[in-house]
Amino acid sequence: MDTLNLPITDLKVVVKEGKAQVFDPLRRRYVALTPEEWVRQQFVGFLVRDKGYPASCIGNEVSITLNGTRKRCDTVVYDGNAQPALIVEYKAPQVEITQQVFEQISRYNISLRVKWLIVSNGLEHYCCRIDYEGGTYRFVEDIPSYGDLCEG
Repeated sequence: MDTLNLPITDLKVVVKEGKAQVFDPLRRRYVALTPEEWVRQQFVGFLVRDKGYPASCIGNEVSITLNGTRKRCDTVVYDGNAQPALIVEYKAPQVEITQQVFEQISRYNISLRVKWLIVSNGLEHYCCRIDYEGGTYRFVEDIPSYGDLCEG
């Protein structure tokens, strides 16, 4: 797999029926090791290990209903009150982060109304903070720690 712009997370990888699978500790099962899944597992490892996010407050492949259609958010982080606080959308490293990716995660946020959005292809990471009262958003330089995420 590609080298990413993230600290390396040690993952459990096996080959079953000729296909690589990685153990997702959040879903507690092996899943296909696609380039996007590689980014997801490395990014979640970064959030837990380096940013202080409790694994118990993170969900992968979280189902939501949007305009009567079931969708899945790549990762949702919940605050200390079990309320959604952040959505992360992953793309494979070779996929460019475009306006369409931001539109996709923004549509998911219609349902969840989180204050933080992150888009990552493992090489580039974009994080923005939404101010619902002011009707604005701003991009931030660094991914917030879990404490900062829960504070505001």
